[in-house]
Amino acid sequence: MKSPILLGVNIDHSATVRQARYRGQPSARGGMVEPDPVAVALEAQRSGADAITMHLREDRRHIVDSDVYRMKEFIQVPLNLEMAATEEMTKIAAEVRPATVLLVPEGRTEVTTEGGLDVVAHRARVADVIAAMKEAGIAVSLFIDAQSEQIDASAELGAQYVELHTGNFAHAWDSPELEAELNVLKEGAVRAHEAGLKVNAGHGINYTNIRRAREIPWLHEMNIGHSIISRALFTGIGAAVREMKALMNP
Repeated sequence: MKSPILLGVNIDHSATVRQARYRGQPSARGGMVEPDPVAVALEAQRSGADAITMHLREDRRHIVDSDVYRMKEFIQVPLNLEMAATEEMTKIAAEVRPATVLLVPEGRTEVTTEGGLDVVAHRARVADVIAAMKEAGIAVSLFIDAQSEQIDASAELGAQYVELHTGNFAHAWDSPELEAELNVLKEGAVRAHEAGLKVNAGHGINYTNIRRAREIPWLHEMNIGHSIISRALFTGIGAAVREMKALMNP
């Protein structure tokens, strides 16, 4: 029997709402400061989230350091910490000890992470972070495009997971390129599985395209944020999480 696909709920954009009003406040929570990303994560956990994902960006545009430390303290499901492959983030991860770190590329002008990490071009830096995380007992996932050279390099460097970037698939919705983009992901998932990697997926997955995204073979987990937070404006975070899980594993 096929194992159910796990749902990692990315709570970054709940922090985006907070920072739109309260960026620069002495405290990131309490009093008039809202919403609290940890409270959002706890409600997602109660409603069936299998993991919580958050991205501590170098510019701290949404999640801030205190969110990460508090999240690790309060949630009972695994914490997946997205981060750039820098010395600063490596040090923070070693202190927090999330279940998994997800290494992502990071551009200061992008609204959210666009495109996969070029593991081939940054091989030495990625290798150093993987070694440091393994020493700290933290699993490593690499957010990559579903290209053979990126998948092979990820396996060679000792990552336990890859998260396939599904943005091109999402952008191709209702276009003639959809099937081709989905096939790229399917082939990449097979290659990653055969290389001994666990396969996750994320970016742009929503309540409409999830029906096709779940066709990707060997999926262990999907990390979904923007769509769930958007749906929560109408239904609440609990109902949004439950609906997505039902669509992922019909």
